[in-house]
Amino acid sequence: MTTGSSNRPLIWDLIDKKKEVFTELSDRVWETPETCYMETLSAAAHREMLEAQGFRIAENVAGIPTALIGEAGEGGPVIAFLGEYDALAGLSQKAGIAHVDPVTQGANGHGCGHNLLGAASLLAATALKDWLKKTGTPGRVRYYGCPAEEGGAAKAFMVRAGAFEDVDIAISWHPSNFAGVQRETSLANCRIDFTFTGRAAHASAVPELGRSALDAVELMNVGINYMREHMPSDCRIHYAVLDTGGISPNVVQAHAKVRYVVRSPELPGLISLIERVKKVAEGAALMTETKVESTILSGVSNLMVNTPLMDAMQDIWESLGPPEFDEADLGFAEQIRGTLTAEDIAASWAQERLEQRDIALADFILPPHNEVRQMGGSTDVGDVSWVVPTVQAYGATHAIGTQLHTWQVVAQGQSPLAHKGMISAAKALAATGLAALESDQLREAAWADLKKRRKGQEYTSPIPQGAEPPIAAMTAK
Repeated sequence: MTTGSSNRPLIWDLIDKKKEVFTELSDRVWETPETCYMETLSAAAHREMLEAQGFRIAENVAGIPTALIGEAGEGGPVIAFLGEYDALAGLSQKAGIAHVDPVTQGANGHGCGHNLLGAASLLAATALKDWLKKTGTPGRVRYYGCPAEEGGAAKAFMVRAGAFEDVDIAISWHPSNFAGVQRETSLANCRIDFTFTGRAAHASAVPELGRSALDAVELMNVGINYMREHMPSDCRIHYAVLDTGGISPNVVQAHAKVRYVVRSPELPGLISLIERVKKVAEGAALMTETKVESTILSGVSNLMVNTPLMDAMQDIWESLGPPEFDEADLGFAEQIRGTLTAEDIAASWAQERLEQRDIALADFILPPHNEVRQMGGSTDVGDVSWVVPTVQAYGATHAIGTQLHTWQVVAQGQSPLAHKGMISAAKALAATGLAALESDQLREAAWADLKKRRKGQEYTSPIPQGAEPPIAAMTAK
């Protein structure tokens, strides 16, 4: 389904006219990497840009201080662009350097490229806003500034608060090795804290009086590791010990906490697996004569792809073509590739099921495929996709073989090649929004596809009713 093709050059020209200021926005967010629910400076930078570009602004969306919405236009369909700007802990890295060199050891870094993600989505929204004004076309454009994608599930709380109730189409993207349409589903997941409480004692004089919460955490982890053999192979479980109870080995630790992430391809399987994990925790508490409490911090649904929107975006990408990288871009990409293993590079090609080529930057658009594939990660875009027809792009913003959540992504985050990939993605997003705005047929087909994929199921968040955004838990040090 090809729509809006005659207006694409105008939309792309509008993007080119403002690309420098949005590149500066991306770089500004890169300079102040902030993690889950702490994106104060990053959200402020996006708010300033929304104000400068003439959007009407709503803040504190769903009770989240760093979530915001900018809207422009009147009447007509509502087209939403989803942006993110959260970073990752421990990935500090200087820009433009092809070796490990943190800005500040142990500090945050944009290891998933969300500085680019938010800026491109806002640029796309701005271009479509400008087109509406220029042409006098009825319609509303919204930019959703979404924090805490990395583990905080902010979009799930925003969906639950009704922030997407009147949206017709939602559009997003993600930095990647290649440019094209994301045609993969994601894993549903849940983030749970298990807090064990025991009894302190002198570990040598009267060890029999102690009940070790740290032992309980260790036994839970062992139990989960044994359980991995007996759960579906496409599920995932990860953990991180948040509190070991203290630094004194001669004290029986009376408290300890471990955070688990449980993932499954679909929500029913996730709920079942969560109950099994809880039983292991209860078993560990029983063995150690401690008490355990579990708290669900966040949860996200599996992603619903949308065939009509994917096909429309595919047509746009093939018309647009890949970013025009130059020799300097290729040179830096080759330096980055020198830090990658052969397995890194092969995995990137294999993920898209493409024949591996000896190139450092993508010079093509990902071809379409009919099968719905499963990616290993999770995203709170999944919750949006259950209530609004949603489509996502990939943007070619780093050297082929670069794995997300690595220092190499941070090193490339301010590079000209990343900027070119970001601008290219903005053009694909804006043209997709234009196509949806102009075509009743496309919007109707997208909604019909979503209803078919839901198979009669209503959206039910994996987050318990009454749970609030885990701002305090995620921002605690």
